[in-house]
Amino acid sequence: MSSDLQEKLAAARREADTLKEKIRANREGLNDSTLRQQAQDVEPLPRIMMRPRRNLRGHLAKIYSLHFATDSRHLVSASQDGKLIVWDAPTSNKVHAIPLRSSWVMTCAYSPSGNLVACGGLDNICSVYNLKRDGAAGGVAPAGGKGARELSAHSGYLSCCRFINDRQIITSSGDMTCMLWDIDAGVRIQEFSDHTGDVMSLSLSPNQNVFVSGACDATAKIWDIRTGKATQTFVGHESDINAVQFFPNGDAFATGSDDASCRLFDLRADRELNSYTHDNILCAITSVAFSVSGRILFGGYDDWTCNVWDTLKGERVGVLTGHENRVSCLGVSSDGIALCTGSWDSTLKVWA
Repeated sequence: MSSDLQEKLAAARREADTLKEKIRANREGLNDSTLRQQAQDVEPLPRIMMRPRRNLRGHLAKIYSLHFATDSRHLVSASQDGKLIVWDAPTSNKVHAIPLRSSWVMTCAYSPSGNLVACGGLDNICSVYNLKRDGAAGGVAPAGGKGARELSAHSGYLSCCRFINDRQIITSSGDMTCMLWDIDAGVRIQEFSDHTGDVMSLSLSPNQNVFVSGACDATAKIWDIRTGKATQTFVGHESDINAVQFFPNGDAFATGSDDASCRLFDLRADRELNSYTHDNILCAITSVAFSVSGRILFGGYDDWTCNVWDTLKGERVGVLTGHENRVSCLGVSSDGIALCTGSWDSTLKVWA
């Protein structure tokens, strides 16, 4: 009986492999050109020369995460010194310094309204703080008191969080899931589970009904927030995906991986469009971000640099050096004027 079952299983596997091969062949047949071929006639970018315009000093330990506010002026950073600092980037001033219950923080986020910030890490909890002193925003008491709304349901570390608005936030975790939360009620609304490895990063689409996640199973998945289902899975990386970021128009996204490559995937073509690698780059990418137009892709690397890529041509058009340890996080302001990098050297640099 068991041998009969084994044979049926083996036959089913063979059939599945055959069908997968047919699908792959069909998709390859539709790939009539590559992005690089199509971009050959596009004017090449000049060498990107950006300088550090501000050094934001104040953290006492490795910085793990940063996120710009929508006003392009303020940003929040999280460090394993146990502090969440809100900065006024143009003046380098600290606006808020929030002491955290757990110093093992891995991610932070700014809400679109500018009222709330959130963070989380090895405590498995997403803590939401209200920056507005004059009363509660989104049902969360002002920061500085006990002040945090704690969202607890993940069974693994919190790797990333992003606000949809002051009422809802999405988190990703080392428990291989993502979750959508009602911040006011402090409860989980939806769970997104399809990855087979720790989820390391997420990015919200501009249309806010869709987000992308990248995981240690080397895949990136597109999720529909309304249904809780994964609608697309993208493969190609040979190791953990550490970072994902939507292209400004929401039709594509970039990934950064331990395999020393960044890649561009398109939702409509359902495939990889470009890969950003260099013979001299052998280390992992920690973070990725697009310029406002999407023509430039920034990547933060373990070798203390930030590499600047031409999204269309796949060429490296700049290298930003200055940090004295791993570049752990980066972000572009929504007005496109500035790039901020955060590092294990405990400093943030604002480039332009």
